[in-house]
Amino acid sequence: EVQLVESGGGWVQTGGSLRLSCLASGLSLDDYAIAWFRQVPGKEREGVSCITSSDGIRYYADSVKGRFTIARDVAKNMVYLEMNSLKPEDTAVYYCATSTSQVVVATPHFGWHLDGEYDYWGQGTQVTVSS
Repeated sequence: EVQLVESGGGWVQTGGSLRLSCLASGLSLDDYAIAWFRQVPGKEREGVSCITSSDGIRYYADSVKGRFTIARDVAKNMVYLEMNSLKPEDTAVYYCATSTSQVVVATPHFGWHLDGEYDYWGQGTQVTVSS
């Protein structure tokens, strides 16, 4: 059974940093891409970043490029999202997710941010950035 568990959320002031962690079980990061999404109540879920399986290519939403970094530790089955220069608009619940969809697996440059293509989700972790 695939399970994803996020941790590391919290409260931080504008300009601060947080590191989110996603522990994956029931799968190998060599075989599955992992993405981070975020959602604010009343708004659609937004793709933040993704790291692919075999080659570890990274994708980022324009809104976080240059500030967020995704990384993974295959041996520990962990994926991290390092978030720097945080802004109030980064406040959201952050989720990690993985997909078996070919849209994500075969064409990640096209489909990594499509939340409907993801099969497994963590429970989410709250990030709050105060102004």
